[in-house]
Order: sequence, then C-alpha cells, then structure tokens
Amino acid sequence: MNDQQQLEIEAATFRRLVEHLRGQENLQNIELMTLAGFCRNCLSKWYKAEAESRGLDVEYEAAREMVYGMPYRQWKELYQTEATPEQMIAFEEHRQEAD
Repeated sequence: MNDQQQLEIEAATFRRLVEHLRGQENLQNIELMTLAGFCRNCLSKWYKAEAESRGLDVEYEAAREMVYGMPYRQWKELYQTEATPEQMIAFEEHRQEAD
C-alpha cells in the first residue's frame, strides 16, 4: 500500500465512522465518552484542529455540522436526552480512571 492509498483508506474509514454515528441517534455523547473516551464533539474538535494545522479556517459549528449531519442545536433538540444519574456516575468514574 502506498501513502496515497493509505490516506484514501483512512479518509474513507473516517467518513464511515461519521456515517455510523449519524445513524446511532440513540447513542448519547456521554455514553461514547464513558466507553470510548471520545464523542461526536471530540471528532468535531479534531476535525477543526486538523484543518487549522493545514492553514484552513473551519468554524467549530461547521465541523459539528459535518459530524452530526445537521446543525448541532437541531440534533440536540431531536436526539439528546438528559444524562441519567447512572450515566453521570459512569462518566465520572471513567474520567477519574483517565486522570
């Protein structure tokens, strides 16, 4: 595999991950953070940072829209639920383990 092929495969894999997350509206960001250590917002921040490291200006909200497939405010209204006490406990435990 050459560098260009690897780049194309990595880009396609990222797009596939984003599409998968877009189809998992019931999966809350707090659950992603607890289980995987990252969430949709993290992907948005990484996207923005990588663009900026290449001299491109990408607004955070535009990066979020790319990841969520819609404006974040709309996704939040449609799909985000209030974190349960159990989710908050699991999140805090995970955060303490990471520190």
